[in-house]
Amino acid sequence: MPADGLPPGQLPPDRQPVVIAALRTPIRRVNGAFKDLRAHELLAPVLRGLLDRTGLPAGAVTDVVIGNAVGGGGNVARLASLEAGLPVSVPGVTVDRQCGSGLDAIVLAARLVAAGGGGAYLAGGVESISTAPLRANRAADGSPEFFRRAQFVPLSYGDPDMGAAADNVAAAFGISRDRQDRFSLESHRRALAAAAAGSFTGETVPVQAVSGTVASDDGPRARLTAALMSRFPPVFAEGGTVTAGNSCFDADAAAAVVITSVERARELGAADGLLVLGTDTAGVDPRVLGMGAAAAAGRLLAQQGVTAADIDLVDFNEAFASQTLACLAALGIDPERANLDGGALALGHAYGASGAVLVTRLLAQAREPSPAGSRAGSLALAMISIAGGMGTAALFRYERLDETRRE
Repeated sequence: MPADGLPPGQLPPDRQPVVIAALRTPIRRVNGAFKDLRAHELLAPVLRGLLDRTGLPAGAVTDVVIGNAVGGGGNVARLASLEAGLPVSVPGVTVDRQCGSGLDAIVLAARLVAAGGGGAYLAGGVESISTAPLRANRAADGSPEFFRRAQFVPLSYGDPDMGAAADNVAAAFGISRDRQDRFSLESHRRALAAAAAGSFTGETVPVQAVSGTVASDDGPRARLTAALMSRFPPVFAEGGTVTAGNSCFDADAAAAVVITSVERARELGAADGLLVLGTDTAGVDPRVLGMGAAAAAGRLLAQQGVTAADIDLVDFNEAFASQTLACLAALGIDPERANLDGGALALGHAYGASGAVLVTRLLAQAREPSPAGSRAGSLALAMISIAGGMGTAALFRYERLDETRRE
């Protein structure tokens, strides 16, 4: 025990970041139920829901920190904050680390708390791929040259698409087509079971769309079978193993958390939360960009003196089965222990929101009693790989705030 009497990795109560609430919208396929809602309209119900859930006064929010990858700019955090009815005195800042944006927004807010920034933050991510603006470079004559996606790295690296990089990972780490397909099927099975058990209900905010109230995800497929999976052809490389079946689909969604200090959390009457023990972001070769999460998580666990066996809950963004299996193997984490309620292969990948969805899922899972009883003291790991060859990871410990040591 350190000289200050605090457990390893824990800061004094006035600077120890803790996530006390987390909510998300349903995750819906692109051009589906949310096709008419812009990013700020998706995020606003989540922000309002968090204030209602915690009793945090709107005027007491220190800042709104939101990740977004393919939006139209203009600081969606500020726009959504005002759309949600927060007073004009509350500022907002938007973070872009592509697929990692939502988790990196939470990391930024945690570091602000740890640095003595005080207060309470709304942090997370949002993506409305359905309403993302068309993007173009300006040609020499001034005419627009439209492009499908932004450039991630210099062309000397090949600037591979994420799917092509997933095939690279499968080849480099020996992840067979059969393993990828079986893992994807299991993700759907777990997500369907979790939905049937009501596991997503408490973390999901219904959203009013043009078609009516949307209250559930639409990704998990009950009719998906091994025979059907085997019929999907390779998508990204001739003779490759990455298919539409073992890849995620694009989705629209928003997710956010309330993150504050343990001291402020107790003042708000929070009973429990995820203490942020540490975070890290790492870079890898962009040609195997899916391995970024393993690099970040491996370094983070070493810094914290934690092994894979010590982790109780793991949520990894399943952009592709190949990279998920390769990263888990690199970290020594059994896939049976990760993404207990399924992941992006079944639920969908809403770019800037997905990292915040991971934290939302971990808090919900931590609050569910294990066969041994309360999960207090459990370690939880969120990690996501990022376009351009990066990854972000965050390590949490679930604690009862009304039972932890008061300094």
